[in-house]
Amino acid sequence: MNILPTIGNRIEAMDILRGFALLGIFIANMLTFHSPYFYIDQYTYFSTPSDVASYKLINLFVEASFYPIFAMMFGYGLNMQYEKAIANGTSYVPMMARRLAILMGFGIIHALFVWSGDVLFTYALMGFIMLAAVRIPKKWLFWIAMTVYLLPTFLFIGGTYLLTIFNPNQLMDGFVNIQQIELAITAYAHGTYGEALVFRITEWLLIGLTSSFLGVFMVLPLIMLGAAFSKWKLFERAAEMKGKIAIVGIVTLLVGVFIKSWPYIDGHAYYKTLTQQLIGGPILAIGYASVIILLCQLPIFQVIFRPISKAGRMSLTTYLMQSIIATTLFYGYGFGLYGKVDVETGTLIAVGVFAIQVIFAELWLLKFRMGPFEWLWRKGTYGKNMTKKEEKEQAL
Repeated sequence: MNILPTIGNRIEAMDILRGFALLGIFIANMLTFHSPYFYIDQYTYFSTPSDVASYKLINLFVEASFYPIFAMMFGYGLNMQYEKAIANGTSYVPMMARRLAILMGFGIIHALFVWSGDVLFTYALMGFIMLAAVRIPKKWLFWIAMTVYLLPTFLFIGGTYLLTIFNPNQLMDGFVNIQQIELAITAYAHGTYGEALVFRITEWLLIGLTSSFLGVFMVLPLIMLGAAFSKWKLFERAAEMKGKIAIVGIVTLLVGVFIKSWPYIDGHAYYKTLTQQLIGGPILAIGYASVIILLCQLPIFQVIFRPISKAGRMSLTTYLMQSIIATTLFYGYGFGLYGKVDVETGTLIAVGVFAIQVIFAELWLLKFRMGPFEWLWRKGTYGKNMTKKEEKEQAL
């Protein structure tokens, strides 16, 4: 068996993939950091030629195509820890329950006090379901994940299509919530921290919390897929499976790009946008992941992108700091740039901030074994009796 290079007990290719996923997620999230993205019709709100072109590129190649990678990596890590617990003869559920409870706490604090678009709460919630699901054999887990994701997705898209045919006014294509846009601008662009806090809490309760429970159909299956891939030892056996990975990568890249291009080819009907995001996004994500896994077989690729793996290794810290930095830049209690930058500038800011994070991660990990938030997470999980061995276990 050909094993990918590791650092300690980590598989470096996983950290590189996490790092790229974090960059893609940040570029997509940047739209919500600097504009009232939750409430706009994105196809009409961005009206200048530059914004239209920049948003189209993000919409086609970034949106909905990087969070699936991160969700699958979360599931991969959960199964790795489960198998490690079985091998060591230790109890998996109590430790993981503590770990997920702390992650949920991070998510609630993040959502209420920093940014309402938090995903940590959702991941933790789905993680509790995975405490049972991780025990399912890999083939069953794979097909259960596919069924749980595709069945409601196709029913939803199909129902939307029928409404478009028989009662198109019900869908209100192009609907813009003017009142919420004004409230968001008032709170985030001009409000004090307290005013932004009140609006953010309301926003999370109405949108974020609802989305978390819908994660059973959108996020949980992706986590389950990641756990199934872990049982197949996808990263560990990547060298011997590279032919199959290459075929999957080529097919999913072509199909993913085609599906995500559909609204631009044949009009922006709501059911086409849903198909683009819910079907095309994850398919393209698998294509991206396949390419990166294959490239990680090349030593030169791992050497060049090793700094990105450091940001991926500190994924919790990287993710939380992106929100803290972005809200400080854009909200009124910080530098007040909300609504004042175009899409291209926002994207460049995301790339620039991530580059700084990569440098920070490189320097931090020269001295410490893990990121600061990762340390808090593990300290809360293991308590005062955290051993050196436990400190070295870095799998997410």
